[in-house]
Amino acid sequence: MHYDFDQIINRRATGSAKWDHYDDDVLPMWVADMDFISPQPVVDALAHRIEHGVFGYPGENERLTSAIQDWLAVRFNWRVSLESLILIPGVVKGFNLASHALRGTEGGGVLVQTPVYYPFLSAPENAGMQRQEMQLTLCPDGSYEIDFDAFEASITDETRLFILCNPHNPVGRVFRQGELERMAQISIRHGVTICSDEIHGDLVFSGQRHIPLASLDPEIAAHTITLMAPSKTFNLAGLECSFAVIENPDLREKFVGAKQGLVGWVNLMGQTAALAAYREGQEWLDQLLVYLEANRDYLYDYVNTQLPGVSMIRPEGTYLAWLDCRKAGIEGNPQAFFLERAKVALNDGPKFGQGGEGFVRLNFGCPRSLLTDGLNRMKAALHSPGPSSSN
Repeated sequence: MHYDFDQIINRRATGSAKWDHYDDDVLPMWVADMDFISPQPVVDALAHRIEHGVFGYPGENERLTSAIQDWLAVRFNWRVSLESLILIPGVVKGFNLASHALRGTEGGGVLVQTPVYYPFLSAPENAGMQRQEMQLTLCPDGSYEIDFDAFEASITDETRLFILCNPHNPVGRVFRQGELERMAQISIRHGVTICSDEIHGDLVFSGQRHIPLASLDPEIAAHTITLMAPSKTFNLAGLECSFAVIENPDLREKFVGAKQGLVGWVNLMGQTAALAAYREGQEWLDQLLVYLEANRDYLYDYVNTQLPGVSMIRPEGTYLAWLDCRKAGIEGNPQAFFLERAKVALNDGPKFGQGGEGFVRLNFGCPRSLLTDGLNRMKAALHSPGPSSSN
């Protein structure tokens, strides 16, 4: 069937974190969910489950884990065992569980690469561990690379875990095989376990290929916790269904043990939606990727030609753009400036850690008309006279 991603869906007053946080005159382009209706098979599956009328505790769901197994095999040529799959209610919970699982008697360190999705920054402290950071290298053309010498130098005797974000949020990199191998080899050489957040792995654009880190070879798999979900792929974030792939039995036991009665089963409706998405959502996803890539290219052209002093590179994956506002002449905080002067809500760059100053993150997973409206507002704000934000 044909999906209309240009359709405007009114999300106000629906309990949406994205749309109900600000006043009605603000256009929200921040929280990382999309403004599209999920695949019709998902909607139908949820409606059918609701008609049943009984919503008891969910048990083991081999239909879902088998569907995930098939999805990974077909999409990434990655064959995993059923026992390696663990359903969890969210990827953020997953890397927090990983931090707790790897915590030693005296804590230990967790390495992250900044700027990065901000829950990465709090996960070590949540587990009573030390956050260790290395900053991705910002190249003159606006792209990002890994300084592998700096990466290795950031690892200490206390480092127990490296949390990788790939595809990377917010800078949009899809790391190449050679980059993944080097990060893995360095980590393993120093006895560091890797937790690879690959929640955006299905959302990569033309010319790019997402490679699950643990699919590279058995030794890397033995030292890796992979986190994935249908939530970004099929716009199901509110249903809280994710999964971990842990092929090492001892590491898997530590991960499950870290739940400690605090993290339980995955919501029944989340499991229902995930099963339908992985079994019948490919047609929707194929059309979505075409639409998102066109939005990305439209955004890239607009930002680099119509927003003076603002620049961006084309994200290789995700539906998130990382806008460099450092030459826009904005006094103070760009996020506050666009919120106050343009009534456009973006994510504040410094929240993503070192290297985020002067940047904002923009979500282009929306109908083109909303994207155009937001960009036109930002353009008008940059061209209009008046005091810049000093917040």
